[in-house]
Amino acid sequence: MLKSAKKTREKILKKSNRISSLCALCLLFSSCSLKYSETVNSEDTVPEFIFEETNLVRYENNKPTLELSAGSLEQYKNNDETYGKDVTFKAYNDAGEVETEGSCGIIFADSGKKLYELYDDINLYNVPENMRFYANMLKWNGNSEQLTSGRSDMVKIEKDDTIMRGSGFTASGISKTFSFRGNITGTIETSDEEKDQSEVVENGAAVGNAE
Repeated sequence: MLKSAKKTREKILKKSNRISSLCALCLLFSSCSLKYSETVNSEDTVPEFIFEETNLVRYENNKPTLELSAGSLEQYKNNDETYGKDVTFKAYNDAGEVETEGSCGIIFADSGKKLYELYDDINLYNVPENMRFYANMLKWNGNSEQLTSGRSDMVKIEKDDTIMRGSGFTASGISKTFSFRGNITGTIETSDEEKDQSEVVENGAAVGNAE
């Protein structure tokens, strides 16, 4: 089931983080201990509905807010959790215009808490800012409007003639800014097609403006 696949994916990511950092190891132990000791409810582990090759549209005030297509989609009883595989999606603003669109291998959504996790071959495009994101793991918190990656996970950003890659990515939908906490590399294309300007920053952080 996709819920188990998501947990397996998280375990793989956590194991890679343990290799890269002793501090991350301590954090993982502290964050996982309670989760594994929880009592398991069978209704929480078996999907109430399974949809294959489906397309769903969510409406608010008679306007579409989210359109999602998936090769497989699971919904669970007693909570607002949805798990999807081979997903493409579009998110709309209040005017009914596409604000964000993208695709990923696996998605986890908790509509009640407004928490979304994307995994595997993520391609995310923000239309108003003309920014495209590529990653293998991203989390979106709809309450704080924060888009984040894992501390050691790489994210690639393309905007106009600029390409940036780095780890420890964070973006704010409120301030329209983003930052990298880890190593970054960047390329800026000049008007001369034969010349590129490149810059590499090691062991530092980068802060940018999405506008």
